[in-house]
Amino acid sequence: MTLQEGPLAARVITFGGALQDVRLEGLQHSLTVGSPDISAYEGPLAHCGTIMGPVANRIAGARATIDGIECRFEKNFLNAHTLHGGGGAFHKKVWELVDHSGRHAALALVAPDGEGGFPGTRHIEARFEISDRTLSLTLTARTDAPTILNLANHSYWRLGEAPTTKDHVLQIHADRYLPSDPDTTIPTGEISDVAGTRFDFRDGRVLNDGADGLLDTNFCISASRQPLREVARLTGPDATMAIASTEPGLQAFDGHILVCPDQRTNDGVAPVPYCGLALEAQFWPNAPHQPGFPDITLHPGQNWRQVTTWTFEI
Repeated sequence: MTLQEGPLAARVITFGGALQDVRLEGLQHSLTVGSPDISAYEGPLAHCGTIMGPVANRIAGARATIDGIECRFEKNFLNAHTLHGGGGAFHKKVWELVDHSGRHAALALVAPDGEGGFPGTRHIEARFEISDRTLSLTLTARTDAPTILNLANHSYWRLGEAPTTKDHVLQIHADRYLPSDPDTTIPTGEISDVAGTRFDFRDGRVLNDGADGLLDTNFCISASRQPLREVARLTGPDATMAIASTEPGLQAFDGHILVCPDQRTNDGVAPVPYCGLALEAQFWPNAPHQPGFPDITLHPGQNWRQVTTWTFEI
């Protein structure tokens, strides 16, 4: 379904709860990487705009201790770890459309107890809404047993007509980041200052299609969920996008894996490496194995609510 108010329009699909397309009046191209072909989301574009869960990002060893019980998950990353929930991944499911209007759409998903190894029957709701130049996503969740949960929208953004995000300026409001193992990209547990490193985006840095090295990194915005505040800003040749979120982390991923010669995007071209930058508001990766990271345990009766907004300007 297409949502629109004022100069901003977005298309949402039930497969993966995906944000399929975003358009801003005055521009001829899409602002996000998506496809009009649903089969693309069943294959190489599975992470484009979809909602990652039950646990976004990586869980080392495909296991976690939850409320004193060790749970084991599908090993779908390097045959050793779990990525984006493994077999119970939310981005592979068809969500239910429960309510919609010309400017909002509400989707729902029920994840059964034990699916993918994750305990608890979990009820997830996603509400997309447009107000003038701002698109918002509110995610809520509840469970009937202790579980772990970390949801994230995985949209890739490009704010110009060029094929990649080269020369976009990225600003991230974070003083710290999580160093990761170069082979697994799983955080080592260290929390480092960005000062003096290539991960210092506080004043904005120009993107250069990976010339400075891989960017698949969690930036530590805060130590816990906070009231909605701006966490990052991306400026391209045609538009600026400000991201605000309640979440304590922001994963920045440069999109170097987007090599899909047999697919076509909403603009009718094949995705190429660095054709979009993912900026995923979430909790910190691998939290179950790092006591110093913000806790992602969800208990029965607990209110879980994440809000992320994207505001666009020509």
